[in-house]
Amino acid sequence: MQETDVIINCRDGFKLRGTLFMPAEIKSVVMIAPATGIKRQFYAAFARYLAENGFAVLTFDNRGIGQSIQGSLNNGNPSLTNWGVLDMTAVLKYLKEVFPNKNYHLIGHSAGGQLVGLMENAKEIKSLFNYGSSSGSLKYSKYPFKLRSSLFLNYYIPVSNLIFGHTKSQWIGMGEPLPKKVGREWRRWCNGKGYVKVDLETRIKEHLYDELNFNSMWVHSKDDDIANPDSVKDMIRVFPNIKAEVVSLLPEEHGFKDIGHMKFFSKKRSKLWEMAIEWLNKN
Repeated sequence: MQETDVIINCRDGFKLRGTLFMPAEIKSVVMIAPATGIKRQFYAAFARYLAENGFAVLTFDNRGIGQSIQGSLNNGNPSLTNWGVLDMTAVLKYLKEVFPNKNYHLIGHSAGGQLVGLMENAKEIKSLFNYGSSSGSLKYSKYPFKLRSSLFLNYYIPVSNLIFGHTKSQWIGMGEPLPKKVGREWRRWCNGKGYVKVDLETRIKEHLYDELNFNSMWVHSKDDDIANPDSVKDMIRVFPNIKAEVVSLLPEEHGFKDIGHMKFFSKKRSKLWEMAIEWLNKN
C-alpha cells in the first residue's frame, strides 16, 4: 500500500491538497469527504484500513482548511456551497481520471455527506456511506446541547467573523479556523430544517438532491448530540429518491464508553470500520 500527496485542480483554478492511498490491487475507489473544519490527516488511519482491504482512497482538505489554504483563509471564496459544488466535484473528477472505469463510492463524515447533492457529477457515485451526517438542525437538538449550539451558531460565529474576518472555531474545540462564508452558511442552515435545503431554489439554483437514487447507509451513534435520530431523518428527506438505510450505534454494545460525532474514525474504534468494508463490498 502506497501513500502519495496529490494536487487536485478545481474548475475555478483553485488547487486542493489530498492524499492518495493505493492498494496493490484495486477493487473500487473511495473518496472520503470530511466534516466541517476537519483536516484530511484525521482520516488517515481509516483510509489506510480501506486501502489494506483493496480500495483506492483519496482524502482531501477543502479550500480554506489545512493545506488547502492559499494565502488568506478566505482566498478562493470558500463556503459550504463551494465545498460541494467545486471541491467535491473536482475530487471525484480526479479519481475518475486516475482510476477510469471503476466503481466510485463516497464516504462522508458530517458535512461530507450533507453536501453530496451539490456535486455536479454526483450521479457517477455508486454508493454513499455516511457517519454523523444529519441536518444538525437546532430544531431537533436536545438541551443542554441545544443551548450550547445556539450560542455558538448565533453569537460566537457572527462576533468572531466581525472581529477576525473568520470563525475562530479552534478556540472552542470545533476543528480548524473556518472561513467567513463557511461559518455564515453553517449558522443559517442549522437554524432551519434540512441543512442545505434552507438555500435550495433561492441562493442555490442548481443541485442534484432530487435526482440521486443510489444506495446509502447513514450511521450515527446514540451519544452523538449533533446527528441524533430526528436530525438524521431530516437530512435524508432532502434526498427524496435515495435508498437509505439507517444504523444507530450504541457505544456500550461495541465495548466503548463513547463514540460521539468524531470517534468513529479514531483508530481506537477501528473495530467499527468493518461496517464500511461490508458496505463497499456489497455495493
